[in-house]
Amino acid sequence: MAEQQPQMTEAEASEWVRQQFQQANKYLAEKGILTDRVLTKESRYLVPHVAVWKFSTQDKVDVWVVNGDVPSDVVGVNAAKTAREALRHFSLQWQIKADKILTDAKLSQDPEQQKYAKYLIQSAENLYQTTQVEDLWADQQA
Repeated sequence: MAEQQPQMTEAEASEWVRQQFQQANKYLAEKGILTDRVLTKESRYLVPHVAVWKFSTQDKVDVWVVNGDVPSDVVGVNAAKTAREALRHFSLQWQIKADKILTDAKLSQDPEQQKYAKYLIQSAENLYQTTQVEDLWADQQA
């Protein structure tokens, strides 16, 4: 039986969200994307596992960013209207990426690539399961 983690205090949860926000901004900056603002009403935080952010960039483009206990990733809002749809999108993309790694003759022989593919698959499955929990998305239409 898995050991249950103790509940985070409200202060710890707020700190986790703040750290994820900073990491999401850093991730975007490393990709050459400078943010203008975060659209908090459309962002979701499933503390302490995953955060999905909707950012407006300085180029006036909106993007979704996911981070937490999953690979950090970004996609334009044309791929998803809601945070829930964004998580589904990332889940599918990670499954495809993992499949490419595992079916590539050269990459599939690399233990680090195999480990990364397994991480992508596990993250994708966890994200997808999260999108299936209706209570988390009651205020969203999709």
